[in-house]
Amino acid sequence: MATAVRTALGMGAAALTALIIAPPDAQAAVSAGAPVHRPSASPAPSATPSAAPSASSPASARTSPPPSSPASPSPSLTPSDTRIRTYAYGSHARQTMDVWWHTDGPRRPAVFVIHGGWWSGGDKKDMTSISRSYFQLGYTVVSIDYRLTGDAAWPAQRTDVLSAVNALRRHAAFFHTDPNRYVLVGFSAGGHLAAAVGAYGDGRPGLRGVVGISPPVSPLSAFADGSAFGSKEQQKLRKAAIKLAGGCTPAKCPRIWSSMEVPFHASAGDPPMLALHSSEEFVPPYQSEMLMESLASVGVRMSVKTMAGTQHSSSLYREPGVAETVQSWIIARLGRVAE
Repeated sequence: MATAVRTALGMGAAALTALIIAPPDAQAAVSAGAPVHRPSASPAPSATPSAAPSASSPASARTSPPPSSPASPSPSLTPSDTRIRTYAYGSHARQTMDVWWHTDGPRRPAVFVIHGGWWSGGDKKDMTSISRSYFQLGYTVVSIDYRLTGDAAWPAQRTDVLSAVNALRRHAAFFHTDPNRYVLVGFSAGGHLAAAVGAYGDGRPGLRGVVGISPPVSPLSAFADGSAFGSKEQQKLRKAAIKLAGGCTPAKCPRIWSSMEVPFHASAGDPPMLALHSSEEFVPPYQSEMLMESLASVGVRMSVKTMAGTQHSSSLYREPGVAETVQSWIIARLGRVAE
């Protein structure tokens, strides 16, 4: 399949092999500053009046500057040891994260949830029900917004996820969280970002696993599949990948495309990964199978599960048994939370 990608791109195997893997961007390697609770813009998290998760969604999950505090549900419906807050991990309006955490009991492992949307859209509020499900399992949950392609080109999106992770780990005591036990769960484009963080350098401190739901981990494959012979969705994904690369095609910007191509970056320190696809969706399972082969070559385990049908991303996650499969995989790596 990798050979087919090279051929479809009109690049010889030697030429593609000779692509220089772009070095890790310096900005992502710098620790994130203290997360700031919007809109107070305090230099570090502070003990503001508590708010607990409601039966709907965190009122702070929005792309515009979040309100001073989320809506407070009836105390009879929510535990008193729960909190939801929106924090800024950077200066851009989209560099925010909703943190759901428990104040009592043991320090909790964390689940980072990364939304999809062709790298150009989507919002963390779309992940509310999924975030709630992991919070109810006892974990700290961090739902991330990140700069979209209309805001900045690659690697800004990977940088933002790294910055959000660094911010939570730096303030793990405040969030009553174990900084050495967390996983990333990404949907569609968010799955690409999760995998790109998992294969960044030689492993990330504390990262125990990466899950991708319909992740386009091979933008080069998406470029090839989205030719005039591809489906409308595949052609849209091709255009989205070009926009992610700053409007540049693989032939003109090979280093950028190499940096975006997760299978090129597998290393022995990477965490285990899980990917789920539908058999006939526009992000084909073979993309994740390419990554699985690359990880296997350096001794890292990855599982790729394929469901019948055409469902993609969140729609696939709602198929019977899929959420349960992902939750079981995460529990196996983070452990159950002892209440």
